[in-house]
Amino acid sequence: MTLLKLASARTFVSLKRHHNYRLFFFGQLTSVAGTWMQNIALAWVVVQLEPHSRGLALGVLAICRFGPFTLLGLAAGVVTDRFDNRRTVIVTQSVQMFFSAVLAVVTLVGHVQLWQIYLIAALSGVALVFDAPARQNLTFQLVGRDELPNAVALNSSLFNTARIFGPALAGILIAAFGAGWCFAINAASFLAVLGSLLAMRVSELFPLADRGRPTLWRGTREGFRYARRNRTVWVILLMMVIFSSICFNFNILLPLLAKDTLTAGPRTFGIISACFGAGALIGALSAAAIARARWRVMFIGAAGFGITELLIAPVHSTALAGALLFVCGVFFTSYTATSNTAIQLASPDYIRGRVLGLYYYAWNGLAPLGAILVGWMCDRGGTELAFGVGGVSALAMTALGAVAVTRPRRTAQPPRVQPKPVVEHLAA
Repeated sequence: MTLLKLASARTFVSLKRHHNYRLFFFGQLTSVAGTWMQNIALAWVVVQLEPHSRGLALGVLAICRFGPFTLLGLAAGVVTDRFDNRRTVIVTQSVQMFFSAVLAVVTLVGHVQLWQIYLIAALSGVALVFDAPARQNLTFQLVGRDELPNAVALNSSLFNTARIFGPALAGILIAAFGAGWCFAINAASFLAVLGSLLAMRVSELFPLADRGRPTLWRGTREGFRYARRNRTVWVILLMMVIFSSICFNFNILLPLLAKDTLTAGPRTFGIISACFGAGALIGALSAAAIARARWRVMFIGAAGFGITELLIAPVHSTALAGALLFVCGVFFTSYTATSNTAIQLASPDYIRGRVLGLYYYAWNGLAPLGAILVGWMCDRGGTELAFGVGGVSALAMTALGAVAVTRPRRTAQPPRVQPKPVVEHLAA
């Protein structure tokens, strides 16, 4: 309630103006909280089942969760541009609900095995590949271009509100009753978002102009061509590749930080995860109050994130680690919310799904390789090494990105493959 009182009048403008977005927002709030509970429970079950190579085991879990992005991520953007976004999200959310229920059953009924965790995580990941770009493109249809920066930041705020309560509740449930109940609650939580999607007023969705039915090969090539020619798009994509693969592996870093570095249990794991989520919520609400996406905000967020990771690296105090993770979360959402908004606004309707597909491919497609690398670093040098390398990498990519956007533009413009060009630069 304090956050709501402190927020500016603009912070919640999308919720005030758009009925469909209100339904979507509150449905997602329930569902994403369940998803965070499942993520925490998955990581903890793997840590318990593989006590001797925890970093590597968590790396394999990340491969199972994000490997589908590597294999299918480029196709997902084409699918988003071909089919109705609302119906696509209904299908993908239903599939994820089914696999969460299966995970709950195998965990609660008997002795769960590592291969079962990996298999179900991989199958759920396939659904998530097609869900992510379709859900983002649906957000555009719910609020339109003018309110998109606000809606994207609010989406981040609900994601990080859930990041606070989901891990904290998961830590309590795991300690008291076991991980299986986290999976069961997540399966039930999908009913909220499915209900919101079915209750939407389809006539009030903003139409998408000039949409065609691109084939897989031609549509993928057009997406790459557009990304290569648009400075906003390719700078954001290249930065995200490094950030997501080396710097954002909190699904590996936080359980090992709790278990090995801080020598604590699931409650501490839940608490430090919630600290990061609380900071990310503050960053998201701040981004929601900003009317335009700006390079300055994105680069400050990226640099601040890198510096904070470097400060976390040598820490062995739970209180200090929680405080620094809070600050890290603020910078994390400042960077990610701004980059998400910018890449959508830089893309016309006919190709936005493919550009979002590339964005999520940059975020998750190389995550399996990054997960193995980060897991190996944790096994070799502890979380101290992994946080240190992540911080240095973040600062290096921030500097390179800043140089790239300040270079003078070429005077010759490449020919367009489709009509209706879109302004590609961010506000200064």
